[in-house]
Amino acid sequence: MMLNIPNNLTLLRIALIPCLILVFYLSDNTLSPYHKNLVATLIFLLAAITDWLDGYLARKLNQTSSFGAFIDPVADKLIVIAALILLVQIDRLDSTIAFIIIAREFTISSLREWMATLGKSGSIAVAFIGKVKTTMQMIAILFLLYYDNILFIPIALLGKILIYIAAFLTIVSMIYYLKIAFKIIKEQKDF
Repeated sequence: MMLNIPNNLTLLRIALIPCLILVFYLSDNTLSPYHKNLVATLIFLLAAITDWLDGYLARKLNQTSSFGAFIDPVADKLIVIAALILLVQIDRLDSTIAFIIIAREFTISSLREWMATLGKSGSIAVAFIGKVKTTMQMIAILFLLYYDNILFIPIALLGKILIYIAAFLTIVSMIYYLKIAFKIIKEQKDF
């Protein structure tokens, strides 16, 4: 395992998961509800920044590795899934929406792995719809973690609207990837 700057940032993202969860287990005397929201939002924002930064630095510093290619998407999914489950637990997110998003992540990851065994790993590359979905999802999670209004802006309401949009895009992007995969699978003789 090569411990370079990008991989260390990815491992930091994984290490932030228990920190994110722990924030909401602290007593209100230790950390007020407002400060719990703020700290959790900052932790998730740091994780989102490291997600972008590790990929950028891996390319810029020519520090790509097979370990990094494996662990980066795992770290992304772990932090998002942890945040979604946490939001369900603190009653800020409907469990059906969390299930849709989590199920899609498992489905597409498995699909990509299967396509790799068929020698077609590049055929299920990240599409624009997937990037838009991820952006909406990340912003929605940030808003749902923060939850408090900023001046007159209803952050919780915006977070709920964005997470529903993200769930819709989740379904659309999953259908998009499945259509590509089924076309490739149909061409395989052993299916």
